[in-house]
Amino acid sequence: MPNLKIVIQKQARTLLLYAADRVERTCSVALGRNWAADKAIEGDEATPVGEFYICAKNPRSKFFRSICLSYPNAEDAERGLSSGLITPDEHAEILEALCQHRMPPQGTRLGGEIYIHGHRDDGSGSRLKDWTRGCIAVENHFMQELYDRVSLGTPVLINA
Repeated sequence: MPNLKIVIQKQARTLLLYAADRVERTCSVALGRNWAADKAIEGDEATPVGEFYICAKNPRSKFFRSICLSYPNAEDAERGLSSGLITPDEHAEILEALCQHRMPPQGTRLGGEIYIHGHRDDGSGSRLKDWTRGCIAVENHFMQELYDRVSLGTPVLINA
């Protein structure tokens, strides 16, 4: 399988799936209600900007299928530490998880549980422009393809 990479362009509301440095698939996305902002704190409903990787896959998500992104990343951890949002211990835990390519702590004041996911089985949200709490939502048929093709560690870049 060629090296895969996911790039999300928030302004264009597009997800691009790259295989071997070539755009293979694109799809439209819905973002967080506060989509224009970079995620800063738990509950801000912003979709983060930066470099991440897939750190978990959930076949039984309430949003069809989901793949977890490694938010917060090192830059988010630095910002959180310098602003007093997280403790030095939380900062160290985030960096250790990232170094080991695991899921970073999800329960800090920086927020967490940022996923690429499908829509609820009842279709709710599918007609709304930006309805998530910070995640990236795609149509279920595309989510199934992503879920089947990507693996833990697949890089994800989210641009403003």
